Amino acid sequence: MIKLFKYLKPHKRFAIFTVILAAISNIMTLGFPLMMSMLINNGISKGDLSYIKNIGIVMIALCTIAMFISIANSYCSSKVSALFTGDLRRMVFSKIQTFSQGDIDEIGIPSLITRTTNDIRQIGELLIALLRSIISVPIMLIGGTVMAVVMDPGLSLVLLIICPVIAVIALVIAKTVVPFFKKIQKGVDELNLVTREKLNGVRVIRAFNRTEYEERRFKKANDDLTGLNLKVSRIFAGLLPVATLLIFMIIAVLIVVGYDQVNKLTDPKEIANTIGDLQAFIIYLVFIVAALASVAAMFVMIPRGKISANRINEILDHELKMSVREKTTEENDGTIEFKNVVFDYKDEDGNVKRALNNVSFVAEKGKTTAIIGSTGSGKSTVLNLIPRFYDVTDGAVLIDGVDVREMDFASIYEKLGYIPQQAFLFSGTVADNLRYGNEDATDEELWEALEIAQSRDFVEKLPQKLESMVSQNGTNLSGGQRQRLCIARAIVKKAKFYMFDDSFSALDFITDSKLRAQLKTALTASAIIIVAQRVGTIIDADNIIVLENGNIAGQGTHKELLENCAVYKEMADSQLSKTGVSDE
Repeated sequence: MIKLFKYLKPHKRFAIFTVILAAISNIMTLGFPLMMSMLINNGISKGDLSYIKNIGIVMIALCTIAMFISIANSYCSSKVSALFTGDLRRMVFSKIQTFSQGDIDEIGIPSLITRTTNDIRQIGELLIALLRSIISVPIMLIGGTVMAVVMDPGLSLVLLIICPVIAVIALVIAKTVVPFFKKIQKGVDELNLVTREKLNGVRVIRAFNRTEYEERRFKKANDDLTGLNLKVSRIFAGLLPVATLLIFMIIAVLIVVGYDQVNKLTDPKEIANTIGDLQAFIIYLVFIVAALASVAAMFVMIPRGKISANRINEILDHELKMSVREKTTEENDGTIEFKNVVFDYKDEDGNVKRALNNVSFVAEKGKTTAIIGSTGSGKSTVLNLIPRFYDVTDGAVLIDGVDVREMDFASIYEKLGYIPQQAFLFSGTVADNLRYGNEDATDEELWEALEIAQSRDFVEKLPQKLESMVSQNGTNLSGGQRQRLCIARAIVKKAKFYMFDDSFSALDFITDSKLRAQLKTALTASAIIIVAQRVGTIIDADNIIVLENGNIAGQGTHKELLENCAVYKEMADSQLSKTGVSDE
């Protein structure tokens, strides 16, 4: 937790000011019982209205000042906490941006979301409590104890009973509750996972009539988390009544003892003084118990905050699976080359499996390289290695003659136009989405890209054309429209290399054919890599790579593969005969 609080440095002056305000407020608060005693001893007992009036005015004035100082303290502590957690969220988000896909898979997206939101919120709440208590508690404990002893040394012995009792209660609660906090955080992760899957897969859930099953999954995750929170809440719910009962029991005992003391006195002045001092003593005792209760609360809050801090530190201190370079030597041969690439991964059971084995090919400027194969053959894995979402196990991937492991990520991404398998659009206008990779693109360039991507017709029919709104992930558009807008977005970027990861799957054959013809004409200065499962999509490619179980089963043009590659011929015969496309 101390590691995280070092990020308070930019706000340390404000934090110190917050602590000073708390100190002033509590010092002033300590004076009220003494003034109450003076009011009773020197004013009420003597019937001196002038004295009562003067002391009353001073108490009201001090109370008003203390109130405003307390409000300022609350405002300042909340502001420091908000600024600190804001900085922390930015740092965590920036760190996550450097994660490779392997790093993200290791921690999990739901857990990353929980840590960025719920865990940081827990740390912010702890910071507020610390800023308000770090100086207040010692002042109230020490000051209250000193003043209580001054008021009545004999009755002060009751503190020897109170302090150990509260300490024992705090330790028991901390030991009981703290183990639940880690389970609660994991429970939040699990609930986020189920909720995320339920929202993203709502159409599939309904199509397979699995709504009740998913509701049971959610209910279990929700009930588990609710049960843990209820256990903790019940323990805390019992803390306040116990503390309140303890305070009133002590007050009752003190009143009885005080009554005995007063009953033995005969001098009216001594009786009045004893009553005033007893009144002040009781209030100081309440201050002491309240301070001890705050300490007890810290026994619980700090371990809880520590768990959240550890989860945040796991992100900030996470060692990246990939080394990141800040600069690279710029070369420019216009190719993407795979040199004997091997890629292994671990399955859910931790077993190492091979996805690619000794894959070698070159994608050249002005040419189209296609990768085809059955499901699970490693097609998408090839594309994921180019932008370095994962690192190769062996061999090398070169962009413009430079190993991607020797390039900084910005240099890699600047060269690539990537159209993922799952078309993803951001909430905003059509123009906003198209300019995502090139903020300076003109409207004419946007329309040109839409023309190439066979999207101009449907965009022109939208109510506000380029300024028409796209809902989150483009749910107000069809699958084919989303794919074509993603292709147009990549074209607007004007990249050196374009990667299409089965990006034509939602298009009909005629649109597919027109789009590929336009791409070949418009992107002559770029190298194009197309991953597809349809032979008709890559039939005109300059070089077709056939993958089977991670190995290259064949490589060449369509005609060459029909003659030399049995795997490709089988796919072509089964697909092209159905579409009516000639295999010659």
